[in-house]
Amino acid sequence: MITLQHLYKYVNQGGSRVFLLRDINLDIHSGEFISIMGPSGSGKSTLLNIIGMLDEADEGSYLFNGQSVDSMKEKQRAALCKEQIGFVFQAYHLIDELTVYENIETPLLYKNYTASERKAMVGDMLDRFHIVGKKDLFPHQLSGGQQQLVGIARAIVSRPSLLLADEPTGNLNSQQGLEVMELFKSLNQEGLTIIQVTHSEKNAAYGSRIIHLEDGRIEH
Repeated sequence: MITLQHLYKYVNQGGSRVFLLRDINLDIHSGEFISIMGPSGSGKSTLLNIIGMLDEADEGSYLFNGQSVDSMKEKQRAALCKEQIGFVFQAYHLIDELTVYENIETPLLYKNYTASERKAMVGDMLDRFHIVGKKDLFPHQLSGGQQQLVGIARAIVSRPSLLLADEPTGNLNSQQGLEVMELFKSLNQEGLTIIQVTHSEKNAAYGSRIIHLEDGRIEH
């Protein structure tokens, strides 16, 4: 599904290069559940942002389902990202002015779904996440755990093939965090490819493979 070869990312500081990622070589197969671990500043989020097409590498190649992401125009890349990738963030990123229902529906508005298809897809998510009773509430009326569930529902409502999660339980208590990880596990068992960045050994253990980053390099 994903092939990264000799990937480098750097910033120029005072005339010298500071490397955020160095010579990353990585293959991720469809259906895997990958955990990326490493100390703060090791390049975890940078790597996730490149895989998620939110950022570009300075050197190296990135293939997504056999397509070269590097050679795509920005518009193509954005379209592929919207089509194939869902994102879950530590800080939820829900839209305050929208209800739970409207937040989940948002990604579908950019696609060619009819109103009745959107209604069915959002309804399916509300059922699945047991938040039907919360559909007319606004984010500030929800607990952190509920907000993150809405964030996950929004990320997967359009049925992406890849879910990227950056410290998805970072703002949750341990019970809420456990529920989110169990949810990821069941989504992965249904065939969704998941890549998560985490500091937690316990969360990382849910992955079928753990990748350790240190100073922008993959530790072997």
